[in-house]
Amino acid sequence: MNPLCCIAPVSLDSAVEHHHQPPRILAAAAAAPTSPTPPAAAGAAAAAQVVLDAAQAAVAGVLHKWVNYGKGWRLRWFVLEGGVLSYYKLRVGGGGDSAASPAVAARVIGEGGALRRAREEAAAAGKQWKPFGEIHLKVSSIRASKSDDKRLYIFSGTKTLHLRCETEEDRNAWIQALQAAKDRFPRSLTSNDFSPMSDILLSTEKLRVRLLQEGLNETVVKECESIMMTELLELHNQMKSQQQQYSILIDRLRQLETEKVELERTVVHETKEREAHGYANGRYSVLSGGSASESDPDTASQVADVETDEDEVMYFDTRDFLSAESLRSASCRRRELLTNGCNGLEHIDPAANVVKTKYPSVKRRDKLPEPKEKENPVGLWSIIKENIGKDLSGVCLPVYFNEPLSSLQKCFEDLEYSYLVDHALQWGKQGDSLMRTLHVAAFAVSGYASTEGRQCKPFNPLLGETYEADYPDKGLRFFSEKVSHHPMVVACHCEGRGWKFWGDSNLKGKFWGRSIQLDPIGVLTLQFDDGETFQWSKVTTSIYNIIIGKIYCDHYGTMRIKGSGDYSCKLKFKEQSIIDRNPHQVHGFVQDNRTGQKVAMLIGKWDEAMYYVLGDPSAKPKGYDPMSEAVLLWERDKSLNQTRYNLSPFAISLNELTPNLAKKLPPTDSRLRPDQRHLENGEYEMANAEKLRLEQLQRQARRLQEKGWQPRWFSKDDDDSYRYVGGYWEAREKGNWDGIPDIFGQRSASPGWHISGTKPQVED
Repeated sequence: MNPLCCIAPVSLDSAVEHHHQPPRILAAAAAAPTSPTPPAAAGAAAAAQVVLDAAQAAVAGVLHKWVNYGKGWRLRWFVLEGGVLSYYKLRVGGGGDSAASPAVAARVIGEGGALRRAREEAAAAGKQWKPFGEIHLKVSSIRASKSDDKRLYIFSGTKTLHLRCETEEDRNAWIQALQAAKDRFPRSLTSNDFSPMSDILLSTEKLRVRLLQEGLNETVVKECESIMMTELLELHNQMKSQQQQYSILIDRLRQLETEKVELERTVVHETKEREAHGYANGRYSVLSGGSASESDPDTASQVADVETDEDEVMYFDTRDFLSAESLRSASCRRRELLTNGCNGLEHIDPAANVVKTKYPSVKRRDKLPEPKEKENPVGLWSIIKENIGKDLSGVCLPVYFNEPLSSLQKCFEDLEYSYLVDHALQWGKQGDSLMRTLHVAAFAVSGYASTEGRQCKPFNPLLGETYEADYPDKGLRFFSEKVSHHPMVVACHCEGRGWKFWGDSNLKGKFWGRSIQLDPIGVLTLQFDDGETFQWSKVTTSIYNIIIGKIYCDHYGTMRIKGSGDYSCKLKFKEQSIIDRNPHQVHGFVQDNRTGQKVAMLIGKWDEAMYYVLGDPSAKPKGYDPMSEAVLLWERDKSLNQTRYNLSPFAISLNELTPNLAKKLPPTDSRLRPDQRHLENGEYEMANAEKLRLEQLQRQARRLQEKGWQPRWFSKDDDDSYRYVGGYWEAREKGNWDGIPDIFGQRSASPGWHISGTKPQVED
């Protein structure tokens, strides 16, 4: 028999209060019958129990859930039980979703063919399926749409569920059930939410027996029991105090989130009134059932936070192991591997001496010119009200919102840490495809490092605008061109020593009042001279707190790096939440393309550093610390930013224009763009005037494109991607720019436009 079964259960509070009594007497008192309940009290208790049962009863049904722009509205099976709303994928109509719905004994809301099919699938499944997502109502708010009587929203503070019912009656039933379940779990946390110690049954019986066996008398045994209970009571009080502090913190965070939501509602309400006076343009129709008349401005402030049905990647608790001590240890391990390279091929950094021996040193500028004018304040509120929900490419913002770089130059910023590709090239030459893949993955992440703290947007290029970057100190020649005006597409091509990099990007941007969401569409390709190729797409970027608070950007989503060789990589950029103390996390795995086995883990932050661990850490025993074996793979350049735009030292050099370089550039190069040059020089009035003039010229670009305009240096391939056709650097060498239009027009007549900087000094 298990000896624990013989222990008499004792409540901690009662034991502390009566610790002078023997535990067996307390147990007998706890088992004694209570006095009978009066009839009136019994009736009230029964009524209360009915309400409680109604709140606890499971509710189920089929709802339309907004997934993302690619999938739109999808049917999901929802189950509300125990204060948690879970949803499951369905195979309705032979769709692409793979999981069937679970069979749940619950009150069903709704009717119709979709519900019948869901029930049939549930019956066919015959077992419970794991939910695809869950929402805890205790920390969520429920809101009905004001413009669509079939829709409702559930906001949890970190994500929003957009739901649509078949009828208004179904929506009312769902809201009533959700609110009843939420009322059982109030937003304010109490000690009942933490399994209080008073409900834990303790016993001193084993201690008593052991002490008596040692020959101690009854008085000493009671004193020992009293000491133990007193210590437990003190610990119990400390835990309660910490619970109360945690509850206060959570309440404050929820209050701040509520204030943000109320502010968003104000912005959207004004937008709705403006649309009611004939300004509606159907821009919300993508979230409606189809027609623009069903548009719902309530969703405008929330779309950027919509939860998507994308496969989740498990995260380690980096709060613990991404500590300063762990990072120092990982850096030391890398230095040890470099110094002990003779111990084996896997410990050699073959690219350690590449830059020193082959690449010249180039001295470039390290700061921007001092501004010549004082920057004027901007009427931000009026701009926000007029442009909520619009595509950013169609929004005419004042020049004060820009930084003195174009999107063409921002493409080259992704290659700031191109030495990682050089290292990957050398690893591949020595037969280590795994280390090559790890360095390519680090290179893909490093492109986001310079975005931290950047609060201004780049200039939208004009149709046919180009940018070149000849960086012998990095062994690079880069070229980019705006190849399409609508949709806005930028294509680029870069040649390194032993590799090529190219891609195009169609950036979908939306302005949601409190945030800007940027969804890149396009594929980036990296190809080594030995034929191995890697391809990936960028993740979503959002800029938050446009209205109030500190502006910050975040990158989130899944990046899949497909390799043509032995390995591929999957990285998950974790979305930052309102209470996230460790943001910007990136976590992923390298997999063997033949077996699907995980062979290495990547962990780090996109604005700091990336580390790798060989093997599959998820298969290690519980409590394993991946950072105990992690090795530093890439670290951000921590040079101080010295400009008002928070540009990195590398970004500062991108728009540098010397007299010698100006003679070689085509008239379409971004460095010759007058409004961008005026902004860099701090000549804001002239920059604004030039920006308006160029935007008027750009309005002709769409008509020009419709008439069959083609880009000069790129062409579409069979996959509708743009590839460099060649000839630019040869034309530059000859200085032959015949047929290249002066797209900026009259730039030489613009007062105050001049070239600043000095000629770069090249050291052999």
